[in-house]
Amino acid sequence: MLLAVDIGNTHAKFGIFDENGALVADWRAVTDHDRTADEWGVLVERFLALRGYRLAELRHCIISSVVPPATAAVSEMVRRYLHTEPLIVSAEIDIGIPVQVPNPAEVGADRLVNAVAAVKRYGAPAIVIDLGTATTFDVVSPEGAYIGGVIAPGLQLSASALFSRAARLFKVDFVFPPRVIGNTSATAMQSGLMWGYASLIEGIVARITAELGAQPTVIATGGLAEAMAEHTACITVVDQALTVDGLYEIWKRHHGS
Repeated sequence: MLLAVDIGNTHAKFGIFDENGALVADWRAVTDHDRTADEWGVLVERFLALRGYRLAELRHCIISSVVPPATAAVSEMVRRYLHTEPLIVSAEIDIGIPVQVPNPAEVGADRLVNAVAAVKRYGAPAIVIDLGTATTFDVVSPEGAYIGGVIAPGLQLSASALFSRAARLFKVDFVFPPRVIGNTSATAMQSGLMWGYASLIEGIVARITAELGAQPTVIATGGLAEAMAEHTACITVVDQALTVDGLYEIWKRHHGS
C-alpha cells in the first residue's frame, strides 16, 4: 500500500492507496512544524487503526511539501517505520506534464501535484483553485502544460488581518450572508469576506480564461471549496481528493503498477 502525504502550511493531507490504486482512506492533520519523526509515526499509526489498517501494511510513500522542517521529519518517519525511501515531489523530478515557467523550482510542490491530477482526471485546459492558507489558481494550457497561476491571500489570512487591525471588529463565521448588503457589522464582514472571495474567484477565472483563449475545466479543492462552488457560477467541480490523487499519479509514473 502507498502512503501519500501533502504537507501544507496549515494542514497535512494523507491518503492511503491499495495495490489497485484505489484511495481507501484519507485524513487531515494540523501541520506542527516541531512535530518529531516519532510523533508523526504515532499520528499515522492511530489514523490507520481508526480505518482498520496497520502501519506494517504500508510499503511506499510519496510526499509533497511546502514546509521543510515537516518534510524532514515525515521523511525520517517513513525511513524509520516504513523502511523505505520516500519520493519527494519537486520540479526536478518527472511529474508527467511539462512545467513551462522560467524557474520551476519556485512553484510549490502541491501546485504541481494539483496540475497533474487535473490533467489526468479532467483533461486540459484546466484551472485548479486551492482554497488553503493561500488561495491559489494553477493553470494548465490546452496542450496540457503547467504554465503558472495566481497566488492571493487565503480567506482565513485576510480575516485574521481584518480582525487584528480593526479594534471594533470581531470574528465571524465563514458563511455566506443572505444578502450582499449587510445590515449588521457581522453580516457586513461576512459579505466582504465570503462574497468578496467569490467575486475574486469569478474575476480571476474570467481573466485567465480570456488569456487562455479556451474554456477550461475549473476544479476547486480545499476547506471552503464546496461553499464557494455553491455561490459562484465558474467552478465546474469540487474535488477534495485532487492532491492525493495527483501524488498517486506521480508515484505510479516513477514506480509503475
